[in-house]
Amino acid sequence: QVQLVESGGGLVQAGGSLRLSCAASGRTFSSYYMHWFRQAPGKEREFVAVISRIASITSYADSVKGRFTISRDNAKNVVYLQMNSLKPEDTAVYYCAADLRMIVDASKVDYWGQGTQVTVSS
Repeated sequence: QVQLVESGGGLVQAGGSLRLSCAASGRTFSSYYMHWFRQAPGKEREFVAVISRIASITSYADSVKGRFTISRDNAKNVVYLQMNSLKPEDTAVYYCAADLRMIVDASKVDYWGQGTQVTVSS
């Protein structure tokens, strides 16, 4: 089992940057694919990015490709999401998620963090 705690959200102007962090507890962090999802008001939770166990593979939603970068530090049990060139449509609660598989369907994820709010003003 793994517990996840996100941080780094906030209010930023369009075109700005934020870096989200997700700290994981447990000794098996490197066993998990780590994901970021987001959920905007009135919308379903959607996949943003995923990184494999040793960071050899990353994948992104088309809407964030080229602007967001996912990374991880297995020594520190942390996964990051660097978000650049932010747009108002990126406004959402961002969730960190862990699973033994690479997942894009939020309904199938095993472990979730509590979420962190990102608001991008125009």
